[in-house]
Amino acid sequence: MLILGVDPGLAIAGWGVVEYYNNKFNTVAYGAITTPAGIDVEMRLTQIYDGLDAIIKKYKPTEMCVEELFFNTNQKTAIPVAEARGVILLCGVKNNVPIYEYTPLQVKMSVVGYGRAEKKQVIAMTNMILDLKKKPKLDDTSDALAIAICHAHTCGSSMKDYFNEKKKRLL
Repeated sequence: MLILGVDPGLAIAGWGVVEYYNNKFNTVAYGAITTPAGIDVEMRLTQIYDGLDAIIKKYKPTEMCVEELFFNTNQKTAIPVAEARGVILLCGVKNNVPIYEYTPLQVKMSVVGYGRAEKKQVIAMTNMILDLKKKPKLDDTSDALAIAICHAHTCGSSMKDYFNEKKKRLL
């Protein structure tokens, strides 16, 4: 399967495309969609949509996974990030890519084996699991790759049936 992982954000939306086959990873591409702070939110959301749309069209992922929002400190950014996440979900739906969502706890458990792992641990394990020669410059990109790893691990287990059933009930 070809997985597109996305870490939602208004200023920076990290993304990573990972191939997972026979319990092995192949990193296809990764990066970030960045938007300038000085323009209207509507234009930033448009840039996120257009950037992600181009990525989906170029790499043709079979599945997309997005991190669920979790805010414990900076509640001011909650609404803009939620808007960016909505645009990201819309882009996946418009491109007919099945979407899966994971909490930060699920991602940390899958990648590090500990739900309260620190960001540095998640980044180090992501780099190791994917055997990255060139480390991502932005944490958001590493997060997107970690989300893709989480999805691969989840879909390779019996949890895939759980998520498929949950999704069917929502449709």
